[in-house]
Amino acid sequence: MSPRATKLKNNFVCQACAHQSPKWLGRCPDCGAWNQMVEERQPAPAARSRSGPGPAAPPVQPHREIATSAHDRQATGLAELDRVLGGGVVPGSLILVGGDPGIGKSTLLLQAAFALAQAGRPVLYVSGEESPGQIKLRADRLGDPPANLSLLCETRVEEILAASEANRPAVVIIDSIQTLAHSEVASVPGSVSQIRECGAALLACAKNKGPAIFLVGHVTKEGVLAGPRVLEHMVDTVLYFEGDRQHGFRVLRTAKNRFGSTNEVGIFEMGGEGLREVTDPSRSFLQERRVGTAGSAIAVSLEGTRPLLVEVQCLTATSYFGLPQRRVSGLDYNRCCLLLAVLERRAGLTLGSQDVYFSVAGGLSVTEPAVDLAVAAAAASSLKDKIIDPETALFGEVGLSGEIRGVTQAPRRCQEARQLGFKRCLLPQAQADHLPPLPGLEIIGVNNIQDVLTILF
Repeated sequence: MSPRATKLKNNFVCQACAHQSPKWLGRCPDCGAWNQMVEERQPAPAARSRSGPGPAAPPVQPHREIATSAHDRQATGLAELDRVLGGGVVPGSLILVGGDPGIGKSTLLLQAAFALAQAGRPVLYVSGEESPGQIKLRADRLGDPPANLSLLCETRVEEILAASEANRPAVVIIDSIQTLAHSEVASVPGSVSQIRECGAALLACAKNKGPAIFLVGHVTKEGVLAGPRVLEHMVDTVLYFEGDRQHGFRVLRTAKNRFGSTNEVGIFEMGGEGLREVTDPSRSFLQERRVGTAGSAIAVSLEGTRPLLVEVQCLTATSYFGLPQRRVSGLDYNRCCLLLAVLERRAGLTLGSQDVYFSVAGGLSVTEPAVDLAVAAAAASSLKDKIIDPETALFGEVGLSGEIRGVTQAPRRCQEARQLGFKRCLLPQAQADHLPPLPGLEIIGVNNIQDVLTILF
């Protein structure tokens, strides 16, 4: 037998000299024999006998004996953040916060860390992108740092877990998950495997040790969270911090929440001293409104369970090119084009030769169908160069045949309009018939787009 004859898996073996080769050969390179190479398959490992003792069964717990921890929610000190989280931070939860670069994610979580530490909760702030001096420069705008706030600049997830084990914080904030690296994964930080393994390690820490962990996540140019989709599946809550950096308002939305509603939003305003909570967003969005201008309509939108009054603006101008332009900011582009087609076909307005520009004042993005009526009214106002009564608010969905369809929470929308001083409100006729009278607010029901234009102009 050749000295190179060793046991390999699924090889070709020469029947004359036992030479092994990983592929079939017509002539053996050792003995020179022809057509003597045959495939030799190694037997599969024998399965363990079922009669032997198996692994110990894990203990199970009856459902009725499991104690809930809803009363243990920790208030972050930011009412808008607590609203989005469902009332506060649940111990042992893993929360992912995403948003565009420079939108204010780190500032938001640093302010939450300050408020939690001032309330007596130990907080560990971990940064993988900034030095301690850089963080201090940003934190100085928020006031004196509380004693319960600890800082760690580290990118190795094992060191972060060790620091969490040693200090036992109630909340851990990690900025960001894309900078972390696991020593057992041979890839660069930010890769799919690194994000997945680091996320799994932090999830185990949150569920076993009890701290609530906030993760800052980068987003791609499409606006979705970077990294593997499994990261969003394993966390308990996914938040998106949105806004136009050219405007001061920021909106915190929930994409996933295992411990609360996904319909709530939090509204902040960026200033020189950090983020300020906007407790009356409708008044803030309308404070710079210019009364007496054609092409402006007030829409009563609903963000989560909170009604918001926003100004929808439209500008029409004669197009001197073959293809009229359509530009939209803060609204759904396809929806606006559909409404222009409805106005032209059902209301007889000539918009095919007009450049049309839509915008929502304040940098807010509104996508719900209830703003359809205000969008159509603003376009008609600009085209006719007629002013809509500044004390009129509108909401309702516009169908393809020009009918006005009902939307959710009509009583709350009307109540918000009345509180802000509006005198009348246009809404779908089917809902106006069932609304109780509101002192100081005239409720006008409309059936189609022609009725709306007749009332407004």
